[in-house]
Amino acid sequence: MMLQKLLPILFVSGSAWVVAMNAAIAEDSQVSSSEIPYLNQVEFLRNRAYYLVQNPNVETISITGVKANPTEKGVEVILETTQGEQLQVTNRSTENNFIADIPNAQLRLPNGDAFTFRSEKPTAGITEIKVVNADANTVRVTVVGENALPTVELFDDNAGLVFGVTSAVTAMQPPETPPAGENPPSETPPEEPTAQQDEPIELVVTGEQDGYRVEQATTGTRTDTPIRDIPQSIQIVPRQVFEDQNITELGDALRNISGVVSLSNSQVVSGDSAIIRGFSAGLNANSYVNGIKQTNFGGRRRSTANIERVEVLKGPASVLFGQGEPGGIINVVTKKPLFDPLYGIEFTVGSFDLYRPTIDLTGPLNTDKTIRYRLNADYLASNSFVDFSDRQQFTVNPVVTFDISKNTTLTLEGEYSEEVATANASLPAVGTILNNPLGRVPRSRFLFYPDLPPQNREFSSIGYSLQHKFSDRWQIRNSFRASFEQVSETYNFLSFRDDNRTVDITGFRRDNADNKTYNLQTDVLGKFQTGSIKHEVLVGLEWNRLDSFDDSRAFSLPSLDLFNPNYDIGPVDFGEPNPYNFNQDSIGIYVQNLIAFSDRLKLLLGGRFDWVTSKDDFLGDTVENSESKFSPRIGIVYQPIEQISLYASYNRSFIPALFSTFNRNPDGTQFQPTTGEQFEVGIKTEFLDGRLSATLAAYQITKQNISTPDPDRPGFNIQIGEQQSQGIELDIAGQVIPGLNLIASYAYTDAKTTQDNSGFEGNLVSNVPRHSASFWATYQIQQGSLQGLGFGSGIVFVGDRPGDSANSFELPSFVRTDATIFYRRDNWRLGLNFKNLFDVYYAVSSDDASNVRVGSPFAVTGTISVQF
Repeated sequence: MMLQKLLPILFVSGSAWVVAMNAAIAEDSQVSSSEIPYLNQVEFLRNRAYYLVQNPNVETISITGVKANPTEKGVEVILETTQGEQLQVTNRSTENNFIADIPNAQLRLPNGDAFTFRSEKPTAGITEIKVVNADANTVRVTVVGENALPTVELFDDNAGLVFGVTSAVTAMQPPETPPAGENPPSETPPEEPTAQQDEPIELVVTGEQDGYRVEQATTGTRTDTPIRDIPQSIQIVPRQVFEDQNITELGDALRNISGVVSLSNSQVVSGDSAIIRGFSAGLNANSYVNGIKQTNFGGRRRSTANIERVEVLKGPASVLFGQGEPGGIINVVTKKPLFDPLYGIEFTVGSFDLYRPTIDLTGPLNTDKTIRYRLNADYLASNSFVDFSDRQQFTVNPVVTFDISKNTTLTLEGEYSEEVATANASLPAVGTILNNPLGRVPRSRFLFYPDLPPQNREFSSIGYSLQHKFSDRWQIRNSFRASFEQVSETYNFLSFRDDNRTVDITGFRRDNADNKTYNLQTDVLGKFQTGSIKHEVLVGLEWNRLDSFDDSRAFSLPSLDLFNPNYDIGPVDFGEPNPYNFNQDSIGIYVQNLIAFSDRLKLLLGGRFDWVTSKDDFLGDTVENSESKFSPRIGIVYQPIEQISLYASYNRSFIPALFSTFNRNPDGTQFQPTTGEQFEVGIKTEFLDGRLSATLAAYQITKQNISTPDPDRPGFNIQIGEQQSQGIELDIAGQVIPGLNLIASYAYTDAKTTQDNSGFEGNLVSNVPRHSASFWATYQIQQGSLQGLGFGSGIVFVGDRPGDSANSFELPSFVRTDATIFYRRDNWRLGLNFKNLFDVYYAVSSDDASNVRVGSPFAVTGTISVQF
């Protein structure tokens, strides 16, 4: 039944894209299957192996900048480095592509991040020039000719290594054009160049990723290791996807990744939360910003204005990140200061009275650009499709980077956010996704009291990151962040009566919830060789502290009629606060070694030991805990050819026994940590000369020592639960041809409760569909009178899934269709986005049969932005 619903919509939505992609690929002369080298094409690999054997102690040279300058013959590409004469180059050609590999170099900005250089149509006859990190020790320069192989000359310069590029069109042009009217007999007038040499070159040269495919992620290893060399599934939603889909909620971005179920709804007030591979990743224990944990007990929703990309590491990640759920972690990478001034202003308006202005300012603060800044700020005001539900949020993110010396960089970061919103709105399953004999409930129904105090969340953080390079092989990083969160709110929980219309409401109130988190971590990174074997080592120390105070209490409220609610309410007695204090300190020591036996075979080994102490104080009952846990990691990657990586890995995770007031054994002893372990195998591939990448992964995760209700001690738990999840995931992202980008995913997830004492053994995990998929693609016209005009569309499919742990009802499958049309011209962009294009009625998630979150109806947003 599920496939019968999905296939027609997939066919209609995907047919147009298939036809367009096939036609576009047929016209794209520089793409050919012959570009992918096979095992018998080993000349390049043999040259590199010979070079490494002859130079076993060669150091990796940093390329700190890339420039493209027009010349009389075409264009020159400069790889800026003080060691240009030491760069070793091997080159090859495939059809119209000149490819040069530098096996002893890496692209790096002064702050240590990798980046990509791309110049599209820089001169007549040249389609693209691209400079990227091919792997951890190789820079690749690709020059694509429009109709023929370009000519490339290589020479040294004071600035670094220079590639002089001359296209076949430019080389064949006569040195002079005869005066008008004096063309030689029997010769036709020469064609005008398709691009004038004195025109500015169109460049994309920043420290930020461009396009839908990202080649490196720091989340997997806390280093700049290419994703294809990491034996674990890592998926990324880059900034370009945020802009094309007009994403203002983190949950909407996560829908582009396989195996991730977003539980939040952009038009209903609820905090960011998700499920990864069948396990909760409520952005409390599994949320990170730039690799540092950022606890979010208050249910705050993060602004997307300063997000550069979102990285999701699938599976247990305790070896690098400490305690966390076994499904994976979500790491938000924020925008960094740039060397050149860039000022951006954007304004969005849309359905439900949405208004959202944003600013993005960056550039140097001094003439030698050793001090740079970035300031992102946005304000969001919106109503909702739910009556009486509205929201206002203001966020500002300042960043300043100091180049203290050539090898030392200090970055200071801050964030402030304040959100005022109406309480979360849920509806009963009967009357929404299930039949109600009294009729259907409108999804705009508000089952709470609008006169109660709203939710108010205030968040602030400040921190620094200090990096020092001892050499090209050794460096140290030290980071600190302190975060402060204050919450006051009134929220509800619903109970639905058997009369099909009466809703009982339990209210909850907290006046002064306060959370403080502190994180300090230090990493030492090194590269060395033992004979012909390369090692990339990471040794780290991390300290975390959490101080949490809550005063939540339940109070009584009058019932509401589901079909005719009366919102008049008299004075409300919120009751006496129930103060609860929780403190936790944790220290972790970890070691990781990425061993490269050859360019084809790599082994990743890692281990971490954590010590955790905590103290609970609830109504005078104080409980102290002390725990320790070792988390190993092992993985192997084999690359039979350059474009394919086969991998296998084993990882473990742990979560300490929190809130020990209720989580302790009958004899008073403390619980053991909840543990998780994963076995994963997969394949990572590249297509179309590296423009398109795919990951296919299969896994099994087992989570043990889960707390379940104790039948003999009401209000307490017992530690006997176990859950298991296994599945297959496919992710594809990248550029098919210039202008055509896509990101797509599919996941099969079988998540079950395997041990339980509440009658749930054998049940499927709630809110986790067996089948889910997403597809999104955009195309921007590259030339002609319509150049800059673009359009895109996509679908989000979520299959049937249980609505609660008892599997007493089911949330139906749905397919939501989104679309966009946009126009880019110079530094301007105009865009229209259409969400839920066919106004599908669907459920996003649920807590039980009385508390279901319904999805947003059809909505339109319009955006105008300018950069200068």
